[in-house]
Amino acid sequence: MSVLLTILSLVGFVALTAGTALFVAAEFSLTALERSTVEAHARDGDRRARQVRHAHRTLSFQLSGAQLGITLTTLVTGYIAEPVLAKLIEPLCTALGASPGAAQGISLVLSLILATSLSMVYGELVPKNIAIATPLGVARLTAIPMITFSTFFGWLIKLLNGTANWVVRHLGIEPAEELRSARSPEELGSLVRTSALRGALDLRTAQVVGRSLEFGERSAEELMTPRVKIESLDQDETIADLIAAASRTGFSRFPVIDGDLDNTLGVVHVKQAFLHPVRDRRHIVLRAIAQPVPIVPASLDGDAVLERVRADGMQVALVVDEYGGTAGLVTMEDIIEEILGDVRDEHDEEELDVRRTSTGWNCSGLLRIDEVARTTGYDAPEGEYETLGGLVLTRLGRIPEAGDEVLLPDPGTAQQHSDNSGGWLARVERMDGRRIDRVQLEPVDADAVAEWELSHG
Repeated sequence: MSVLLTILSLVGFVALTAGTALFVAAEFSLTALERSTVEAHARDGDRRARQVRHAHRTLSFQLSGAQLGITLTTLVTGYIAEPVLAKLIEPLCTALGASPGAAQGISLVLSLILATSLSMVYGELVPKNIAIATPLGVARLTAIPMITFSTFFGWLIKLLNGTANWVVRHLGIEPAEELRSARSPEELGSLVRTSALRGALDLRTAQVVGRSLEFGERSAEELMTPRVKIESLDQDETIADLIAAASRTGFSRFPVIDGDLDNTLGVVHVKQAFLHPVRDRRHIVLRAIAQPVPIVPASLDGDAVLERVRADGMQVALVVDEYGGTAGLVTMEDIIEEILGDVRDEHDEEELDVRRTSTGWNCSGLLRIDEVARTTGYDAPEGEYETLGGLVLTRLGRIPEAGDEVLLPDPGTAQQHSDNSGGWLARVERMDGRRIDRVQLEPVDADAVAEWELSHG
C-alpha cells in the first residue's frame, strides 16, 4: 500500500507540474501575442483562433485565472511532492551514515530543493520560453483548458481580480483589460534603428522610415524654406520678368509681393506664363495672375501642413510667425525632402547642405539642429536657436565674419567644454550678408580644446 501511495504521489507530482506548465504557457503566450496577429487568424474562421481572440480580449481576467492556477498547482505540488521525496531520500542519508534525526532533516531540505527546482524548470521556465518563442501555437493549445478552468473558477477569479483592480485604482491607475497593441512613434523609431543596426533592415530604408515617423512632430517652421532664401517678384513686374526669374534661379514658383514678403498677394507659377501669347507677356503684370495660397502658422505640425499643401493647386503654403509676418514658404518639395533627404534636379544648386571633408563636415548655416545631429553626430543642447548658424551666433554674441571660430558647448549641456575628452569646433566659412551661409564643423581632441581656449582667452 505504501509503494502504491508513493507511485500515485509521484504521478500526481508530474501531473501538477504539467498543470503549472499549462498555466504558465497560457499566461506568457497571451501577453506575447499582438492583437493584429490574433485578429488575422480569427478572421480565417478557425474555432481555436476565435477562442484565442476571446481570451486575448479578456486578458486581465485570463491572466488572473492563470495566476490562480499556478498558485494552486504549486501549493498542491509542494504538499504532495516534498513528503514523498523526503521519504525516498531519507534511507539514502541513513545509509551514508547520518543519524536518524540528521537524516530526517537533510532529507526534508533536499526534497524541498529538488521539488522546487523541478517545478521551476519544467513547470515555469521551459513553458515560458516555448510560449515566448511560439506564442500563437501555444495559445491555441492552451485556449480550451484555460477557458474551461476560467469558467469553473470564474467566481473566485472575478473576486480576486476585482480586489486587485480596486487596489490599482486607489493607486491612481486605471486597469486595462487588453494589452496596448499600438506603438508610439518613439517605440517604432527605436525598433527601426535596432533592425538597421542588426542588418535586418536596409540602412537607407531605415532612414526613410525613421524620418517618416518623425515627420508628424515637425512644425511648419522646421519644414519651410526660410524668408531669407525666398526669391520673390513685385506685383508690378510682368510675365516676361517671371520667365527671366525662373531661368535665372531654377525656381518655378514665386511669391508676388506688394513691397515686401509681409504683404504677399499670392504665388505665380512659371507654367502660367505659357497660357498667354508671347506678345502680351511684357504687358500683363503679375498681380493679375497671382493665385492665393494657404497661410499656415509656424507652429502647425507636419501632418497638418502636408494636408494644406496637398489641398492647394499650387502645392505651396505661406508660413507666418506669431506676429503675423511672413516667416517662409513651404512646398511639396520641402516636405518630400524632409522624408527622403535632398531631392535635386538639374536646376538645383550643386552645393549640398552637408558635405564630408577630411577633418569634419562643411554644413549650411540653415541646417536644423536635429539635422546636424543626424548627419555629423554633434548633438547640440537646447537653446534659443533652431539652426547651426543660430547656434554659432549665440556662442559668438555678434555678427560673425568669415574665419571666425567658436568652441561649441558639450552635447546635452549648456556649458562650454571643460573636461579632457575633446569637443567640437565651428568655423564660419562664408557669410551671406548678415546670415551665416556655410560652417565648417569639426570634432577636436582635448589638446586642441585647451589650445583654442588659451588663444581665445
